Amino acid sequence: MADQPEKQFAIQKLYIKDLSFETPNSPNIFTQRWEPQVEFNLSNKAQSLQDNLYEVVLTVTVTVKLGETTAYLVEVAQAGIFNVQGFGEEELEPLLEIYCPNVLFPYAREVVTDLSGKGGFMPMILPPVNFEAIYAQKKQQGSQQETAGKPN
Repeated sequence: MADQPEKQFAIQKLYIKDLSFETPNSPNIFTQRWEPQVEFNLSNKAQSLQDNLYEVVLTVTVTVKLGETTAYLVEVAQAGIFNVQGFGEEELEPLLEIYCPNVLFPYAREVVTDLSGKGGFMPMILPPVNFEAIYAQKKQQGSQQETAGKPN
């Protein structure tokens, strides 16, 4: 066991990779009764940059509508570069798909809250996200698709 490398995880850099805020129906949207419908979507992707360095990008998209009219849309791609060493393949994927998005999400949530408020709306405070459950669901869907694709 002494020859196994020590496990290390470090945040190298956190940054906004892409950002968009749109209020396509302003100023008229501000004169309407405020009964919003909120659509909240998440996605994340990871890529290897070089030995032990990975970029993880968490994209958060929030669309707020009044009926069929879009009040605003905010999308932030919050990224991080992570130094990951000593983890086996079976540990690496959950680390990049669960742990790293958990690190990035508070930063993305802050951007959404800040931009919605600066856009003239009530600040949007996103609920907590269970990235472990999202990962488990993604893995389950992947294994179901594999099973469905196999001939009998």
